[in-house]
Amino acid sequence: MLPREFIVAWMLVFLVIFPNIFNPCTCQLEPRWAAKKRHVMREKVRKMFYHAYDNYMTHAFPHDELKPLTKSFTDSLSELGNLRLEHLPQDYNGSALTLIESLSSLLIMGNSTEFERAVLWLSQNITFHVDARVNLFECNIRVLGGLVSAHILATDSTNRLVHGAYKNQLLILAEDLGKRFLPAFNTPTGLPYAWINLKYGVMVDETTETSTSGCGSLILEMGALSQLTGDPTYEYVAIRALRKLWSMRSSLNLLGTTLDVVTGDWIEYSAGIGAGVDSFYEYLFKAHILFGKEEFWRMFHSAYLAVQKYFRHGPWYHEADMRTGKATYWQLTSLQAFWPGLQVLVGDIAAANSSHREFFHVWEKFGVLPERYLLDHQMLHPTEKYYPLRPELAESTFYLYQATKDSWYLKVGESIVNSLNLYTKVEGGFASVRDVTTMQLEDHQHSFFLAETCKYLYLLFDDSFLVDRNYIFTTEGHPLPVLRDWHDRLPESYISTNWSFAQSEKQGRRTSAMSLQVCPANDNQQVESACHITDARADHRCFTDEECGVDSTTCRRRSCSMAGYCGLWLLV
Repeated sequence: MLPREFIVAWMLVFLVIFPNIFNPCTCQLEPRWAAKKRHVMREKVRKMFYHAYDNYMTHAFPHDELKPLTKSFTDSLSELGNLRLEHLPQDYNGSALTLIESLSSLLIMGNSTEFERAVLWLSQNITFHVDARVNLFECNIRVLGGLVSAHILATDSTNRLVHGAYKNQLLILAEDLGKRFLPAFNTPTGLPYAWINLKYGVMVDETTETSTSGCGSLILEMGALSQLTGDPTYEYVAIRALRKLWSMRSSLNLLGTTLDVVTGDWIEYSAGIGAGVDSFYEYLFKAHILFGKEEFWRMFHSAYLAVQKYFRHGPWYHEADMRTGKATYWQLTSLQAFWPGLQVLVGDIAAANSSHREFFHVWEKFGVLPERYLLDHQMLHPTEKYYPLRPELAESTFYLYQATKDSWYLKVGESIVNSLNLYTKVEGGFASVRDVTTMQLEDHQHSFFLAETCKYLYLLFDDSFLVDRNYIFTTEGHPLPVLRDWHDRLPESYISTNWSFAQSEKQGRRTSAMSLQVCPANDNQQVESACHITDARADHRCFTDEECGVDSTTCRRRSCSMAGYCGLWLLV
């Protein structure tokens, strides 16, 4: 018989983690009209996916990506991240990139037959022993991530693949690719080169410049590869690079955008939550969830507090100098739209909602989300006016609907679907938008349109794939299961710094576990959220706004009143 105190304690934990389980509002059956609407939208998204997929298979397979306007192909794996199109291979004929990226989407949409056919084709036809210089980050999240995720799904008995037809071929391919990545990490700092030749390794006179995302967003895929193969090397080099990168942060816990992997010096000191840095934050937190390492949580928590303190301005996030915290560029970039989704995982729902609504407002203004929008001038960037079918807004919409069940997010999803069909659908697939002011199209259907954009929109309207399953999605939308066997074993005497405390049943029902994060831990056991930054003085007195922190419940920046006290005096 378990002690009564033990049972009561676990009941409290259950209420915190599953706050709506006894909420009568969420137990009511969904209205018939709403269920029908979701079904209609799900089928619209399914048609979008297959319009893109079938055209790729007809006009581009087994090359990398589809050119929908000319119904042709591009072997783009060597072009990803290669803005100057330098050192392109002469004899590279593609690696079926879009097919690899589509695998988990096929299964999520219930097409196990096509998933199995694709898995078997890849098993028999793909090799990475090719003379192709690829971007390590892009190849990791798209190819290695796609293969590792598909292997896990292929070995899941619930997916009903033909017995005996699959013998870990995708894992063998993934391990071969992972081994080809390893020479990139042979640097004095342990930070990997941004570019690697899959056949010959690091090329002579290779550039030593990389981005924070490029060397700090490898841990999910390479860590999973180590767990599946039993070879710790992949996880080790990814963690070593991550630790080195974290050691290079400023005294404000901020990081820049680009750096030198040989000297360990920063090249670009300005940074934000967008391009060049975005997935660094994402992978710190998701790695904590996937592998259970407290080290990842400590890094993320410090980094998250710094973002809230130095980048946030109301619902927007500008860029700032990592050394001083002073604002540098006031701009929205489309990649920033992932941030509300990450905040949902953290538990800062209110902050996520406010930022998401601003992103959607820009979407409505232009019909799609432009690559860069100048906040200080309320105008488009003069050259970066394109929309390459990015998934980030759809991704955050999916997470916010999962967290709130607010039907408004379904309407947002419907608007995104309608815009994609209106502006980007062509006879040969879906084309990127070159200029959002004219809706002129570009002859490119990116593989992430099938890996992420369609997937998140589908899951928004039909999340049956996730029932009784616990997945973390990589930055490329590839699902990885959260498994107990992948977590570090805790010592018997273990005191976690990442724990929750519910003061009341009512509070436990309306707040997620991460929102109940005690920050900082103290004897009063006050409930704070992960975004909380304390005021400089315990009595909350102040002379300037800089002495005030961030509110724990609204995640809004506090300001100094005329009377000299910190509080939520400004409506931002």
